[in-house]
Amino acid sequence: MGAALPALLAAASAEGGGGGLADVNLGLTIWTVVLFALFAAVLARFGWGPLLRAVEEREKTIRDAVEGAQLANTEAQALLVQHKEALAQARREREELIKQAIAEAQQMRTELMAQARADSEQLLQKAREQIEREKRTALQEIRAQVADLAIDAASRIVASSLTPEAQRKLVEDFIAKLPTTTAS
Repeated sequence: MGAALPALLAAASAEGGGGGLADVNLGLTIWTVVLFALFAAVLARFGWGPLLRAVEEREKTIRDAVEGAQLANTEAQALLVQHKEALAQARREREELIKQAIAEAQQMRTELMAQARADSEQLLQKAREQIEREKRTALQEIRAQVADLAIDAASRIVASSLTPEAQRKLVEDFIAKLPTTTAS
């Protein structure tokens, strides 16, 4: 059919119509209308439906892609908010853990200092008690030595006039008059 149109045009020129552009050839016009109607019918029958379906499918694909992108964007925004909240929560927990660790360290330091003071005080008390025991022991030894020396001296001085029992009583009286404690 497409080859018929040039043939018709050639026939119209050969007839000697040779007229101007405003001359209308009725045969050519009818053939043009018939061919256009035939072409439109074939196009409507076989091409228009698939063409419209392809356009509609493309529109649907684009619409689905846009909706999917919007949904993904919404989900991403929600995830971003969740991640920000989780990060803020993690920071709060970290700060709380740091505060707890500092408080525990302070408590441990206080307890260790108190324990060190108590141990130091206990050692000092034991040292004082030991010094006091050793002092009493030394005083007893000194008294015993003084008593022995006094007896010996008294026995030399008064050897002829006093009996040993009288000498012992004299020494014991002397020891009793000695101070029982000395100034620290």
